[in-house]
Amino acid sequence: MSDNPVFERIRQDIGTNPVVLYMKGTPIFPQCGFSAAVVQVLSALKVKFKGFDVLVDPALRDGIKQFSDWPTIPQLYINGEFIGGADIVREMYQTGELKSLLAERGLLPAAA
Repeated sequence: MSDNPVFERIRQDIGTNPVVLYMKGTPIFPQCGFSAAVVQVLSALKVKFKGFDVLVDPALRDGIKQFSDWPTIPQLYINGEFIGGADIVREMYQTGELKSLLAERGLLPAAA
């Protein structure tokens, strides 16, 4: 890949957190509708995830787009694998594919 220092940080983020969302704003206070939609999906599935706010770090905002070769934010990673942006995540949620993927990887909470 590249020797871009942001790439190393991203590799570390997605390597140490099972579910990572690069987003505009924070999980508590999303700053765009697309980021809010992905937070809503993950919250509905009761999945723990780590959010990274690209608005406070321009290098990360540009770097994550280059890293994934994906032009938009938010971006969801599960076990280090790029899943997609808001539209893909919403579609996967609606079809049940996202829930299945998370269950397969042991990332859904046990049923209460």
